[in-house]
Amino acid sequence: MEQYQIITGNQAAALGAKLCRVQVIAAYPITPQSKIPEILAEYVEQGELKAEFVRVESEHSALTVCISASIVGARAFTATAANGLAYMHEQLHWAAGARVPIVMPVANRGLGAPWTILNDMQDSLSQRDTGWIQLYCMNNQEVLDNVIMGYRIAEEVLLPVMVCFDGFRLSHTVMPVNVPSQELVDQYLPPRKPVFTLDPENPVNINPVVMGELIPGVDGKLWPDYMGIRRRMQKAHEEALEVIIQAGKSFGQIFGRTYDSPVTQYKVDDASTVFLTMGSLASEAMEAVDFLRKEGVKIGVVGLRVFRPFPAKELAEILGSLEKIIVVEKAISYGYETPLATETKAAIFSFSSTPYPLVWSWVVGLGGKDVKPRDLVGIYHAVSRNVPREHPLWWHEEEYTYEHAVC
Repeated sequence: MEQYQIITGNQAAALGAKLCRVQVIAAYPITPQSKIPEILAEYVEQGELKAEFVRVESEHSALTVCISASIVGARAFTATAANGLAYMHEQLHWAAGARVPIVMPVANRGLGAPWTILNDMQDSLSQRDTGWIQLYCMNNQEVLDNVIMGYRIAEEVLLPVMVCFDGFRLSHTVMPVNVPSQELVDQYLPPRKPVFTLDPENPVNINPVVMGELIPGVDGKLWPDYMGIRRRMQKAHEEALEVIIQAGKSFGQIFGRTYDSPVTQYKVDDASTVFLTMGSLASEAMEAVDFLRKEGVKIGVVGLRVFRPFPAKELAEILGSLEKIIVVEKAISYGYETPLATETKAAIFSFSSTPYPLVWSWVVGLGGKDVKPRDLVGIYHAVSRNVPREHPLWWHEEEYTYEHAVC
């Protein structure tokens, strides 16, 4: 039986882990995700969740515990944010290289220095090359659903998954969330079946030093060298996008909420311009589009749900025939532009034909700076006056004059 609950994003993440019957939880607090392990500790203490709850001394150790637990066959879980995610950096690479199917919510928060506890996406986007699948959530319902789908995806492609959602804007904001029954989740996500079983009577060496030659694996067969292992990871990512889509379709068949595309589209069919963004910004963009539509502007929203693997072909099919793409992002790749803008340009160049749409890269909301629908309306009016595109544009309302930007 399904029921609606009014819960925060952190509660949704913890509840998702419980419904997935996680077996090992590594806990270390960092704002704004600290409530996730606190809630899971209550579940374990009250006997609602049968799991090992491991309190560690750092985020690096938290992910180390999860890697070890996952290698021996457990369904492992942790959560983090910001500088904690950065502290995990070495182990992020290790988890992906070891091909362990960990799911880890990341409550996105700005990185120090200077210190901030508020939201932007600089933390997770700066880890995009570590080999993790990255899913981004527009609301708390998607937080819950993506944790559940995350394990289904991770255990099929043997890659770890980050479920990223905006700190405070989602982590601490209550929303109605449709919570599925344990029976339905069990139907969607059966117990994990490890690729191999560790046997003390037959010891094996896992993740040894790899040089330039083939080495025998635990199955006795020759496995590839270091470069070959990395090639397999890349191939797994290339295949993962279809797995993600199929997992979303299966999710819809069981729960009634279908995630059959790596993007969310809003009023795109007749649009000549779109806002392209990720996370909760897509909600603000939809409100801005509703206002601009009343002015007769043909504009829509494309919200990216999956950043890694990057859905280049799917995005190019949607965006390639447009006139203008306004990328609005809570991140900056210093020395160039926003990461999503760069990836989008590459996708269009690879899969679309000329004439290419014009792309603007806008930096917004760093360190929790509020982004309202009226700000996005202002960005649209600035773009309509053909502000330069050579460098990323930073939205500060006082720097731009615009009309009718009240909604």
